[in-house]
Amino acid sequence: MKNPKARKRRQFLKNTGLATLGLGFSSKLTAEQSGKLTIGDSENLAACEMTTLDYFGEGPFYTDNPPILEAGQLAMPDEPGDRMIISGRVFNLDCSQYIPNAVVDVWHANAAGAYDNDGFNLRGQVLTNEQGFYLFETIKPGKYQNGSSFRPAHIHYKITAPGFPTLTTQLYFEGDEDLTSDPASSITTGEFDARNRIIPLSTNADDKLEGTFDIMVDGTGVTSTRDIHVSKGMLYKTTPNPFTSELTINYGVFKKARVSLLVYNLAGNLVATLEERKLGPEKYQAIWRPDSYLPNGHYFISLKVNDLQVHYLKVIKQG
Repeated sequence: MKNPKARKRRQFLKNTGLATLGLGFSSKLTAEQSGKLTIGDSENLAACEMTTLDYFGEGPFYTDNPPILEAGQLAMPDEPGDRMIISGRVFNLDCSQYIPNAVVDVWHANAAGAYDNDGFNLRGQVLTNEQGFYLFETIKPGKYQNGSSFRPAHIHYKITAPGFPTLTTQLYFEGDEDLTSDPASSITTGEFDARNRIIPLSTNADDKLEGTFDIMVDGTGVTSTRDIHVSKGMLYKTTPNPFTSELTINYGVFKKARVSLLVYNLAGNLVATLEERKLGPEKYQAIWRPDSYLPNGHYFISLKVNDLQVHYLKVIKQG
């Protein structure tokens, strides 16, 4: 039975902070086009509810001891299929904390609907970084026959917060014609309710499909500051994104404060400091010209106000 206080808190978050700015994932605009935060941006959550189990559980195709993914690459560059990036943030049950170092174990079928049961192709683990974010690049899974029908495209997840039990589930995608006939993805009530595990996909500026899947599990972490940018400061836009040699960042500061504009890699390591001084309430612009040795990939622009991290945007360095 759910805790009534936790339920009231979730409703409060839903009615206030979560609906404040609408900076979340949009199926009509990509993150790169809109400058909006898509990775783990809690404003896009309809409600803070525990991520549900999947009716089919782990399924018959799991392989023990999958490898830790390098640079979030679940699918090798030559893997056939439509390239896809899935990202999100892992929170505790009432979304008051994000959880670093959670294990996100993922596996799925190839574009032809077949699993690699001899090796670890399209299988692996990523750890959430210091801000609770995870990301992996793969291909959109193919479908396979299940009795007289086909299972919709899906990705298997096992999520383990440090010191807590593992949650096993599956992720589905909006617009799949087999969602409503599938015994698992069609469930809309109870512990196997799949509705919050069916996400939209859009095509980003790099011609890759992209989706966001935030996860709420039993665990403890770091106090979340997801709504604090409303009153402290905000990252408005990064352009161009993806970029090659130069990125322009537009941001605002709402009160006089000590401000830092920082760049982190996917592992949560600081790679650049773009701003570090006292600023008054105003809109500002910064330019990031990455060092030549920095690899292509995903980075996070972080805005800190008086040493408090208040906002993030994801950017992609390429070419």
